[in-house]
Amino acid sequence: MFNYNFRWNQALNSLPQMLEGALVTMEIAILSMVIGIIVAILLTVCRISGYRSLSAIATTWVEIARNTPALFQIYMVHFGLGSFGIHLSPYISLLLGIAFNNAGYLAENYRGALKAIPDTQTRSARSLGMSAPQAFVHVVMPQMLRISFLPMTNQMVWAILMTSLGAVVAMNTDLYGVTSALNALTFRTFELFAIAAVIFYVITKVITLSARLLAARMFRY
Repeated sequence: MFNYNFRWNQALNSLPQMLEGALVTMEIAILSMVIGIIVAILLTVCRISGYRSLSAIATTWVEIARNTPALFQIYMVHFGLGSFGIHLSPYISLLLGIAFNNAGYLAENYRGALKAIPDTQTRSARSLGMSAPQAFVHVVMPQMLRISFLPMTNQMVWAILMTSLGAVVAMNTDLYGVTSALNALTFRTFELFAIAAVIFYVITKVITLSARLLAARMFRY
């Protein structure tokens, strides 16, 4: 029989702490995206470099990131590296795990974006006296990032949601970790996690809508 007594006031009193956790969640997601974008561009360059060894390394990274659970990747960063004497804090382990995943997915997005860019773009840049690296940086890469802008937004949303996986490495300062700690103290499970779900929803919707507005403004032509 349903006899649960809702106590929203008690849960709402914990809102400031949960919002602090949300800031940590945003921080991890943003940093993981910055790292992911940089690494993904390097992986993309390796895949098109023509060097088999570099291409193999990049392809292996992408395959592992896209075909194994994100939970496994975070677990391996924290506990796997710990087996070799490399002990990382839960924060760094979560950050690197998500960044690893982001880089793999973004590299694949960039590969698809490159296919949409005609080869004539590179040839035109080379005919103007640019070297191959200059043509890529100044002509190809801006178009690649433009084409993959909205997929990058989706990856940012995914990065925010992935922060909840920090529980496996005892991360307790992000939104999910703070909510779990508060739940252990108050036993207001439904109320606390309902509020956390709303916060996650608001964050992701703000990011999605902001990205659409930004894309409409930046890519009008």
